[in-house]
Amino acid sequence: MASKDAPQIPETMRAAVLRDTNVGLQVETIRTPRPRAGEVLIKVAACGLCHSDLHVIGGAIAFPLPAVLGHEVTGTIVEVGPGNEHTGLEVGQNVAGGFLMPCGQCDACSSGRDELCGPFFELNRLKGVLYDGETRLETLDGDPVYMYSMGGLAEYAVVPSTSVAPVADDIDLVPAAILGCAALTGYGAVRRGADLRYGETVAVVATGGVGTNIVQIAAAFGASQVIAIDVTDEKLAPMKNYGATAVINSATQDAREEVLRLTNGKGVDVAFEALGIPATWKTALDVLADGGRMVPIGLGAGVQTAEVEINRTVRRSQSILGSYGARTRQDLPAVVDLAAKGVINYKDVVSRRFPLEEAGVGYEALRNREIQGRAVVDMSL
Repeated sequence: MASKDAPQIPETMRAAVLRDTNVGLQVETIRTPRPRAGEVLIKVAACGLCHSDLHVIGGAIAFPLPAVLGHEVTGTIVEVGPGNEHTGLEVGQNVAGGFLMPCGQCDACSSGRDELCGPFFELNRLKGVLYDGETRLETLDGDPVYMYSMGGLAEYAVVPSTSVAPVADDIDLVPAAILGCAALTGYGAVRRGADLRYGETVAVVATGGVGTNIVQIAAAFGASQVIAIDVTDEKLAPMKNYGATAVINSATQDAREEVLRLTNGKGVDVAFEALGIPATWKTALDVLADGGRMVPIGLGAGVQTAEVEINRTVRRSQSILGSYGARTRQDLPAVVDLAAKGVINYKDVVSRRFPLEEAGVGYEALRNREIQGRAVVDMSL
């Protein structure tokens, strides 16, 4: 149960800071952030390691430095900023934080399209600040440290109240960190991007953390076939436990031929692409049925392009429907509820846990495709 007794908040905390893309993450002691209006401070339990962070760590996506990354977190609220009187958030609650933090005020947010929030992209994703134009993080000398989402690779994080959802006490907070990005993005792709209908056929290309969640959410939404496609047998091995009806190793098999065989020559109604490279785009389009929908989710490194066969797309009435995250205020509580009911198996998706000091090691393992499912930084280690 939540308690309104304010815990002691230390003046400083440890955080994995990126100062130089040639050096990578280094753990430093910086000032503990404090929440402002419409924000909460959480004591971080865990933070997931997401592939999109690699683009910033490697310098492929420009971001102001020094910065603290980490955008899928769970933790316990230890301070509530002003303006939260009607949110139901209080000290002592366990919460999951969604990576896409809607401002709640712009035209997109006002129409319920949290995933298109302009200030999130313009301020947080480009400048590393929150919606008053300032970061909540700073060095011991008072110099700014910028935030990628909430800057979750730290002992404490400030999160806008628009992007947290309470979780039940019986939810395991460490693996549940993936709910705010991998699971939320998977839910958004299936529910919003594809608008998947009961009985439709699905292929999921790239079965990392997000892809694994798409597999199990598509199965839960009633897909008649869920075909998992990847280039390693190790990543494909657990997919049937998550609801896949078939698996294809596209490094050793012709993915298009196999999908056509499995679907009586038709291809799939929906193909999800969950990595963000030209090869996986091609595979997703190759396995698509006439009139089908390709839903890309993976972010590319920098400005990447992928080829699309124009005549086939036009003549066969195929659609490409980009999906970024989900509608946080509506969908994050739904994702948390699905996890609580066992529909989303969040625990087994997390295959490795690293202490904060080894966050850089974890990302290197992710870069080398050594992580099955998802890895998290566990603040208790």
